[in-house]
Amino acid sequence: MEKRHVAILGGGSWATALAKIVMMNEQSINWFIRRPEVIEEFKQTKRNPSYLSNTPFDTDRIEFSSDINEVILASDILVLAVPSPYLKQTLNKIRRSLRQKVIVSAVKGMIPDENMIVSDYLHLKYNVPNNNIAVIAGPCHAEEIALERLSYLTIGSEDITVAESVAKIFSTDFVHTTVSNDIVGLEYSSVMKNIYAIAAGMCAGLHYGDNFQAVLVSNAVQEINRFLTAVNNVKRDADASGYLGDVLVTTYSRFSRNRQFGQMIGIGYSVKAAQIDMEMVAEGYYGTDCIWKANQRYHVNLPIVQAMYEILYQNMTPSRVIQALTTRLQ
Repeated sequence: MEKRHVAILGGGSWATALAKIVMMNEQSINWFIRRPEVIEEFKQTKRNPSYLSNTPFDTDRIEFSSDINEVILASDILVLAVPSPYLKQTLNKIRRSLRQKVIVSAVKGMIPDENMIVSDYLHLKYNVPNNNIAVIAGPCHAEEIALERLSYLTIGSEDITVAESVAKIFSTDFVHTTVSNDIVGLEYSSVMKNIYAIAAGMCAGLHYGDNFQAVLVSNAVQEINRFLTAVNNVKRDADASGYLGDVLVTTYSRFSRNRQFGQMIGIGYSVKAAQIDMEMVAEGYYGTDCIWKANQRYHVNLPIVQAMYEILYQNMTPSRVIQALTTRLQ
């Protein structure tokens, strides 16, 4: 990984934030953005016209392309930063082998149609060796990266040397990195925290107070721990920032789109209306369905996930479901 060419795949706010970080450590990057007109405006203004548009870029150091295969051919390390509902569609365009690439998933969601975490999907569908796959986890909103506020990332990989190499790419004065070999636990935790952020936003919209929010989040952490133990029972520190920290920031932060999505439903929006009004993807909506379906195999007690599934996918009334949920929490 000494002679490395890093590519960012995706053009949203998270992809833009990650590109900002990587460019502080690399002389140049390759960047796949789907729409050519966005690339042209980006080059002219030296800013992403659609996301984090106050963040300037030295575009002379960026090789843009709307051809994903061209970017893959020119790169050794691929950073996936496409929202999970669109990831399969994006990857379907790939005509080149990924076996020799190091792939870093920054996707905090699952593949909805396949109901798989991203690392499993890359390994099974694209024959990427497990040792060549890494994930980015931890409490790190794109908006705060743009503002260069102190942030923490956890890089997970089965091969800890790969995790350490990737961590160097994402380490800056304002981004601290740690490494882990619990890639499965980090991925599932990253998916589930979005579900609980929707629940927290929904309860805020229904005028539940801080006392209840604290109980909700503490029960959410217990649900994550139970589920991770059932799926992959390995030694892990679930209180670390890659797990607990990510849950806390996503459930409480004003930058959390999942919390915002839940709050809109809590104040009376329908699920569809909230999705349209937000204009951005709330990963937790898709994650709810994925985790609920996955849990049909494991049968873990997940009352908050169950409540969100009933509201988001079974059209049940939020106030009634949350009221019933309050009797199941401790």
